[in-house]
Amino acid sequence: MSFFGKNIKKIRSVKNLSQQAFADLFGLKRATLGAYEEGRSEPKIDTIIMVANKFSIKIDDILTRDLTVNELLQFKSGITTDVNELTQEKFASIPCITESNSSDYIQFYEKETFVNQMPALKLPVKNTLPLRGYTINNLEMTSHDKGLYPNDIVVGHYFPVNKIKELLNGTLVLVLVKGKLILRRLYLVKNTVVLRADHINIDDKEFDKKDIDEIWKIKYVFYKRIPDYKDDLEDQLSILANELSKIKRKIGE
Repeated sequence: MSFFGKNIKKIRSVKNLSQQAFADLFGLKRATLGAYEEGRSEPKIDTIIMVANKFSIKIDDILTRDLTVNELLQFKSGITTDVNELTQEKFASIPCITESNSSDYIQFYEKETFVNQMPALKLPVKNTLPLRGYTINNLEMTSHDKGLYPNDIVVGHYFPVNKIKELLNGTLVLVLVKGKLILRRLYLVKNTVVLRADHINIDDKEFDKKDIDEIWKIKYVFYKRIPDYKDDLEDQLSILANELSKIKRKIGE
């Protein structure tokens, strides 16, 4: 008879695991594990290998020696019961521009100490470039009951002003220009930057490219409400149906 049952009982004790929790780790029934610990049954070789590998114990040791608690404490394990030893996933900390701090941001955006003290969003996103959050406070980017509404949040990554020509026309951006923060779609006409709202009643804003202080290319959008994608789909299907009708008419001519 091997020492397997006695040793796994000690492992459970050291790791503060119940029979059920231990059995679940290896796809065993609790009763089966109990039989191993009481010496009423011997495990299959696959089970022995799984347990030995999990706790970095030599198969020969777990089967042929009555391992001491001190020895077991020295073995490495993929399981920890100490919350301080758990690997904590770190979300990106994204400074966020809000309605209450926007005026300060315009004044101190270049100061790292100010940016570090801004309220931050914690989001599971990865980006090699700096990120900036922005809370919507107007209806400029709405169109036919769709788009961005107050309290929605956008997140953009830093885009160098000297590479503005690389942006595609219509790109959604947050721009700091002449003491204003403007969230709109960007169009470049020679050296003139045109910022256009989605709302049809809002006039374009035009600036010289040299007046732009910062550009944040919008990468993520977080809605306060759930958007109605059904209407979007119906609109697209309607457009597609109209295009097909035009094609059929041309073929028939």
